[in-house]
Amino acid sequence: MAMGDGRGPKLAVLELTQAEQDVLQAWARRGKTAQALAVRARIVLACARGLSNSEVSRQLGVSLPTVGKWRARFVTDRLDGLGDEPRPGAPRTVTDEQVEAVIVKTLEEVPSNQDSHWSTRSMARATGMSQSAISRIWRAFGLKPHLVDTWKLSTDPLFIDKVRDVVGLYLDPPDKAVVLAVDEKSQMQALDRTAPMLPMMPGVPGRRTHDYVRHGTTSLFAALDIATGKVIGQHQRRHRHQEFLRFLKTIDKNTPSDLDLHLICDNYATHKTPAIKAWLAAHPRFHLHFTPTSGSWLNLVERWFAELTNRKLRRSTHRSVKELEDDVNAWIAAWNEDPKPFVWTKTADEILDNLANYCTRINKAFNDSGH
Repeated sequence: MAMGDGRGPKLAVLELTQAEQDVLQAWARRGKTAQALAVRARIVLACARGLSNSEVSRQLGVSLPTVGKWRARFVTDRLDGLGDEPRPGAPRTVTDEQVEAVIVKTLEEVPSNQDSHWSTRSMARATGMSQSAISRIWRAFGLKPHLVDTWKLSTDPLFIDKVRDVVGLYLDPPDKAVVLAVDEKSQMQALDRTAPMLPMMPGVPGRRTHDYVRHGTTSLFAALDIATGKVIGQHQRRHRHQEFLRFLKTIDKNTPSDLDLHLICDNYATHKTPAIKAWLAAHPRFHLHFTPTSGSWLNLVERWFAELTNRKLRRSTHRSVKELEDDVNAWIAAWNEDPKPFVWTKTADEILDNLANYCTRINKAFNDSGH
């Protein structure tokens, strides 16, 4: 028996077994996954109902060649014909079992030669595969045995309270007050390269020698106004409580006297000496808020220090500490002419939830590994 719509070649009736009907209907019902396969199944089911290619095209909203392609593929190869054809290229030489073996060995074993971690060479020897195959497998699954990230969780018993206090200042600063993120960048080195830096040229980056001469160190005390982005900076050759007290006096002189000052500081011991406490008691407009132990990431001035390092210090050379200090002071002055405030977006609840989820993951990893 043949059928057609009068405008093209007649097509043989496409008949389905009950098993094929069941499989195609299951594929056609897929709501989110394998949509390409679902469309192909609907095409075949419509053809099996006796519809012509043009009728199926109009009903399903697909092109006429698409209908013809999948009708023909099903007639020739049945259900197997609805899958994607192998792409051109060399056939796979690494099996799924080999891939699984490499992943399991990478995650659960260590090399037998006392190395601390796998390399592509040692894994290739252990599995009998090529280094390039090991490299491709590791890249595909995001495995990097040669890398180790560091992490540290705060053990501060007041961690939650301090997070809420500091983040609250960022997101909802008090009225008639200035919030300053305060810290010190200690041991900044005045470095001079042993040869002049070679300038960048087309196709060639700037170049510098790897060795250098040290000419001393200085510490930069900085207070970042979170509302304006402006910075109060002061260099000190040491970083004892005397230097911190000197910086507090500098802040006092460089801020409006009618405003309260809320300073976000770390838990450094020099911030809590009797001399500091006595000075703060005599200057009640100063209010100190401390970040948790091992929680310097909570202090916004650290983000400004990163700008200073990336945009000034990393590529600069200085033949004396004074030259370094003058250079940094000039950079701060230029920054304050067009300051860029950093905007804190995470709430305290979001931070604490993320840390809780992280702790859950690492505890599970430790338990699974037998620690």
